[in-house]
Amino acid sequence: MRSPIRRSPPQHPARDLPQAYRLMFERFGHQHWWPGDTPFEVCVGAILTQNTNWGNVERAIANLKAGGVLEPARLYALEPSQLAELIRPAGYFNVKTRRLRSFLGVLIENHGGRLDSLFAADTATARQALLAINGIGPETADSMLLYAGGHPSFVVDAYTRRIFLRHQWSAAEVSYGALQQRCERVLQGNSNLLDYWQDYHAQIVMVGKHFCRPRSPDCAACPLRPLLPTL
Repeated sequence: MRSPIRRSPPQHPARDLPQAYRLMFERFGHQHWWPGDTPFEVCVGAILTQNTNWGNVERAIANLKAGGVLEPARLYALEPSQLAELIRPAGYFNVKTRRLRSFLGVLIENHGGRLDSLFAADTATARQALLAINGIGPETADSMLLYAGGHPSFVVDAYTRRIFLRHQWSAAEVSYGALQQRCERVLQGNSNLLDYWQDYHAQIVMVGKHFCRPRSPDCAACPLRPLLPTL
């Protein structure tokens, strides 16, 4: 199916984004996401999922669990070559080993291995601390904050950008920060903001994986079809 026809003027995010959540929720139900047993597992998964799919991350995390090392001190104590072999299924394993060790070094040396200490600051301060760690960019930092740290920090990923572009809720050149601020400004109308933003991101992932694909999007079956641009 061809991509939807663009129209002018653009769609209206303030009106459409809350409606988009209702449509996705009606189709998929609450996703209870991120898939991780502990906040620390969520943080490890956020680093491992860079440039790969979640199935590969699950295999890498299964290796860490089987090895009994999915805990900050034990993971940091591994030789880099050992860690790289365990996370090999996630791809780019040498790069991700360095990034994991950078995160673990800060967590252990500055916070005694305690995530509650790392996330104790206000959202902006905790976010800057994460972004200062080598290999942690905005999407990874926001995933950690939102799903492991209990901070309302909206996650913008490739699915979000693709869906928003096709629905004309944003332009291709809009920066991560500007798009995040727009979402956070518009999506305030919920008594449990943390759960709302967690599940909103999870719903976006479902749409991006199953319908709003890079090629051959299945617009006809997509729950967001009513919000597509029209002539």
